[in-house]
Amino acid sequence: MPGALSGIRVLDLSRVLAGPWASQTLADLGAEVIKIERPGNGDDTRGWGPPYAKNAQGDDTSEAAYYLAANRGKKSLTVDMTTDEGQQIIRDLAAKSDVVIENFKVGGLAKYGLDYASLKAVNERLVYCSITGFGQDGPYAKRAGYDFMIQAMGGLMSLTGAPDHEPGGQPMKVGVAVADIFTGLYATIGILAALRHRDESGVGQYIDLALLDVQTAILANQAMNYLTTGSAPGRLGNAHPNIVPYEAFPTADGYIILAVGNDNQFASFCKVAGLDGVADDARFTTNRARVANRTDLVPQVRRAMVMKTTDDWIGILETANVPCGPINTLDRVFENPQVKHRGTVKYLDHPLAGKVPTVSNPLKMSQTPIAGETAPPTLGQHSEELLREIGGLSDEQIARLRAAGVI
Repeated sequence: MPGALSGIRVLDLSRVLAGPWASQTLADLGAEVIKIERPGNGDDTRGWGPPYAKNAQGDDTSEAAYYLAANRGKKSLTVDMTTDEGQQIIRDLAAKSDVVIENFKVGGLAKYGLDYASLKAVNERLVYCSITGFGQDGPYAKRAGYDFMIQAMGGLMSLTGAPDHEPGGQPMKVGVAVADIFTGLYATIGILAALRHRDESGVGQYIDLALLDVQTAILANQAMNYLTTGSAPGRLGNAHPNIVPYEAFPTADGYIILAVGNDNQFASFCKVAGLDGVADDARFTTNRARVANRTDLVPQVRRAMVMKTTDDWIGILETANVPCGPINTLDRVFENPQVKHRGTVKYLDHPLAGKVPTVSNPLKMSQTPIAGETAPPTLGQHSEELLREIGGLSDEQIARLRAAGVI
């Protein structure tokens, strides 16, 4: 069954994570994605290992797990864009494409004639998305931006980790590159909106997307906590700034997440936790009161929670309709029956490894389901096919370009 974006061609000049995450999402939705890579090396993340995918003999292949995470469903074309012939190949492909995604430094592609103004001249319907650390203008525009530093500069690390007065208290980054991933998702949203506009107007447009802008935007309620009060929130560990009790609690054999979202759930929790009278205490009857008096309430909850095991509590709390859950390591995540039932992990045919695992796109669409995923391509796997079928080059021309190191 054709995907929702069947017939859309994406020229992906990006590498590492934010751009490739966007183009992988578009590929999942049915777009044809052509990944342009440097001859010989390709995307930086191909070498970001270990771990690497292994072949049938158990030996490492050239494909790092990091690269495999963000390049499903694409075709790889190696082109040296520093050469005149390489630039012309990319311009010819852009003339026949719908979308270009790039994450070079500001102005980095203009010297190759591959910036938006240059490619718009050959295709006014082109949607062109530039991803940088800080955007195309402003005092930081020329700076390089990386997820870790953006999490720090954008305030996320000031909200993540235990408070200074607790053991191990320090600012912490999130365990995955969320600034990059959210930027990839915002890029996808912007591209889809621009394609919708183009379908109506016949004209493409330029999308300027910055990691710092995205990181600031996804501060969500914490941003509004500051903007409405003028007081910068601090680190609360696993506690929630606006809801109590809503954090990790120790049990007799580990930890459990308790996520009490309303007053009725709190009353139910107190009933099954043996906290008689606590739900009726004026200091705790409403969430507003519980937030104001968290230092009085949380120790009482902790004393109750350590009396039973995590599994015991999950059985009790789920029966009482109190949201809760274990803190799973990744092995337990992928063995979870719900995760398995939803088909989260798939194994895709791969020319070097035989099969490689992938974490499937979570979208479940009734009319245009995610289907036909292919493994991330090996370096230059589709070069000749693409140059022949889309570029219109002959075998002799392709052989000459390969001999010259252009592809």
